[in-house]
This record gives sequence, C-alpha cells and structure tokens, in this order.
Amino acid sequence: MHFDDGLYTWITGLAHRTPGPLDTAISLWSDFGLALFAVLMVLAWWRARPLGSARTALALAAPLIVVAAYVVNDLFKVAVHEQRPCQTLHTVTVEACPPLGDWSFPSNHAAIAAAAAVAILLTDRALGAIAVPAALLMGASRVWIGAHYPHDVVIGLLVGTAVAAALAPAARRSAPVVERLAGTRLRPLVTAR
Repeated sequence: MHFDDGLYTWITGLAHRTPGPLDTAISLWSDFGLALFAVLMVLAWWRARPLGSARTALALAAPLIVVAAYVVNDLFKVAVHEQRPCQTLHTVTVEACPPLGDWSFPSNHAAIAAAAAVAILLTDRALGAIAVPAALLMGASRVWIGAHYPHDVVIGLLVGTAVAAALAPAARRSAPVVERLAGTRLRPLVTAR
C-alpha cells in the first residue's frame, strides 16, 4: 500500500472516463514528448553561442546533464524495485501495463524532463518558460496513462532537478574549454562571432 494509491486510482479512473482523443493526445505526449526537450536543448545551444562561453558551455553540457540524471534515477530504480501501480493495483489504464520487473520508482521520464528543463532554464529563460511546464506535464502524463504512482513522478522530478542544479555550475566552469574551441575548426559550435 502507498499513501497515494487512492490518488492514482482516481486519476486513472478519470482517464478511463475521458474522451478517447484526449487520452490519445496525452499518451502521445507521454511516449514522444521527450523529443521536445531535445529540440529545446538545440535551440538553447544555438541562442547561447553569441552570449558568452559560460552559457554556451552549459548549453553544450545539457545532454550530459540529462544522461547523468537518468543514471542517478536508474540507480534508485534498481535499489528500490517498486512494481508499477498497474501491476499492484490492477487498474484499467490508458496504456498497456509494463511487465513485472520494469520498476516504477522513480519515474525516468520525469527525471529526464526535469533535468533537461533545469539545464534549458539556466541557459535560456525564455526557452525555460516552455521547458519547465512541459516537464510538469510530462510527469502528470505518466500518472494519467497509468505507468507511475504520483510519488514516482514527484521524486523523479526532484532527482532530475537536483542533478541538473548540482552539475550546472561545473558546466559553466568549463567555459575555458569553449574559449579554446573558438580558436579551432569547431568555432561554429561555440560562437556565433
């Protein structure tokens, strides 16, 4: 039993009663929405190039920050071994329930989205204003489709945020590397000048 079992079953019940097109849209977002964060990271890098080496360094490090968040989050999954709520609560869900052994806690989608959103926000506030709500929507979609408990999503968002916040200063400190690259054939990657 989890403290949020009731909230999970209420949300999945609501999802079951909503019109099919809404469920389809949320399911598509849940399955493919992480691609938006990749696009936003590319845009953040492009827009950071004329703004200085520290910002460009952070933009270039964003994918590595996301990978680090995924690894940290996955270590939690392996340590905790929490079954998916659709397995333990036997509820009707929008998407097919993942098999036994595909652990639920914490949500990888939420951690990845949060890490990307924080890295994007710290690089470019305007793009961050898109990425942060998108990360929250990604987390909510994972509960809606039945893949995660609400606490899985909250902890995933916190893990992604914490990893990104911890690694962002180190990424900024790699600005001298970006400055050295500006004197090489890789110059277009690091500066617009």
